[in-house]
Amino acid sequence: MKKILFSNAPLASSLALLILRVGSAGMMITHGWAKITNFSEHLTKFPDPLGLGTAVSLQLVVFAEFFCAILLGLGFMTRIVLIPLTITMLVAAFVIHAGDPFGSKELSLIYVTAFVTLFLAGPGSISMDAQILKKNRYR
Repeated sequence: MKKILFSNAPLASSLALLILRVGSAGMMITHGWAKITNFSEHLTKFPDPLGLGTAVSLQLVVFAEFFCAILLGLGFMTRIVLIPLTITMLVAAFVIHAGDPFGSKELSLIYVTAFVTLFLAGPGSISMDAQILKKNRYR
């Protein structure tokens, strides 16, 4: 029982990172897909927090929430794709919802927490990044 409760075996850590990576990516993809399918609707009312124009802002958010999230779920270029995802969620929390109560910022901050954790811990051994770094992956 002690081994089960207090284990920090590499497989357990890799499974935990896989669950965090795929779970957060899967949920983020749904946000990006909703923006892709209703792009013209979002274009008329999408905020422009950085002064780049609504079209560019929406395109950057779609890039992060959909395309970067797909790569995150696969574990490909994990730390690189976490940068736009984290920036997007920080802007959502502290610029878009700056004057809103904490409950409006909460989801963005949960994503930021997951993304920063993955950035620091890496994708784990069950990822495309780990397979690329393996020397004898096809033997």
